[in-house]
Amino acid sequence: MHPAPSVIIFTTLSGLGFGLLAFLGLDPTPPTGWAAFAFFFVGYALSVGGLLASAFHLAHPERALLAFSQWRTSWLSREAVVAVAALSVTGIYAAALIFVGFHINWLGWIGAALTLLAVFTTSMIYAQLATVPRWKTPLTPLLFLSFSITGGALLSGRVDLSIGLLVFTALMQILWWVRGDRAFAQSGTTLATATGLGDGGTLRSLAPPHSSPNYLMREFVHVVGRRHARKLRVISLLLMAVLPIGLLALPFSHGFAILAVLSHVAGVATSRWLFFAEAEHVVGLYYGMR
Repeated sequence: MHPAPSVIIFTTLSGLGFGLLAFLGLDPTPPTGWAAFAFFFVGYALSVGGLLASAFHLAHPERALLAFSQWRTSWLSREAVVAVAALSVTGIYAAALIFVGFHINWLGWIGAALTLLAVFTTSMIYAQLATVPRWKTPLTPLLFLSFSITGGALLSGRVDLSIGLLVFTALMQILWWVRGDRAFAQSGTTLATATGLGDGGTLRSLAPPHSSPNYLMREFVHVVGRRHARKLRVISLLLMAVLPIGLLALPFSHGFAILAVLSHVAGVATSRWLFFAEAEHVVGLYYGMR
């Protein structure tokens, strides 16, 4: 799949933002006043900024509002509806903390549940696609949620919890990669099934169906070298988990904490690039590009 920058920004930032908002909603002693404003501002900037970035991946961004109309059948539409509900409920909860210093704990719990549900709906846009075997697994929503929760813990300053979550997320990412590397072969999809010409013997592609790239080839066929992918996986794990854990293990410093967050975000963005770049869509078989 083509790793479009807008989708990478969307899946990276919105997950971090929703994760932070979830922790703020569950916090039994949340910040109030200007401190609350600062935390909620970061959470909203990341989550809303990520959602806005996703609109630029649409062929007609001006029609983004139509995404809300298909919630019965579309995970993208469900994501839009749940995200707005999460931001609305959390906004009321945040306003009470910022302006009157009043903690409505049950409203925070609802907001936290909705923010994590928004992350889940985002993950299901990809996890429900049978045409991309690497994505079609329950591990995909687990990976998205683990990234979101871990990022939220980091951004909210929960050092001890963050270290444990970073280890868990790194292991989840490795498991997702290991399973994904075998997924396409295990799906049983071949050039014969892609073309429907398998009855006459073994097929091989002599020439592509088109003399120049078309939309499907540009969007759904992206080949990344294995050596290049392995290097990026190592870089992703180092930035996402190893370096942040090392920084958090040092005597606490706001500077180290900020570096840990920035390193984690860079690692997640690298992982997200690989998430799309390594995704083999079955349409690539038809074009002889798998």
